[in-house]
Amino acid sequence: MSDNRLNFKEMCAKFDVTPRTLRYYEYIELLTPDREGRARYYGPRELARMTLILRGRKFGFQLEDIRQWLMIYEHEGTEAQMEKWVDMADRQMSELKEQRAQIDEALAELAALRDEVAADLAG
Repeated sequence: MSDNRLNFKEMCAKFDVTPRTLRYYEYIELLTPDREGRARYYGPRELARMTLILRGRKFGFQLEDIRQWLMIYEHEGTEAQMEKWVDMADRQMSELKEQRAQIDEALAELAALRDEVAADLAG
């Protein structure tokens, strides 16, 4: 085994994901580790992809969107991938702002109701 590859267990530990998650990412073709018998080994390409996948999930992107975005690099290159990223980021920021507005509204309503009930209890 090459020094720059991780086995399945090491990959799970490095990225703090469950074996089930890692197997699922392989199943939906986000990751394609090298296989030697039943063993799986993850090289620099897969580590970079996993970093991008987890970053995309953190930002709220769907796995299918991440998969398609990663495929752009393989078929069209870095510039096309970066252009797509800007478009995806713009849409996601808009969606997150909308979600934040909904959360702010829910928090305000909850605080008002809580204050009303607390006042009734005190009074």
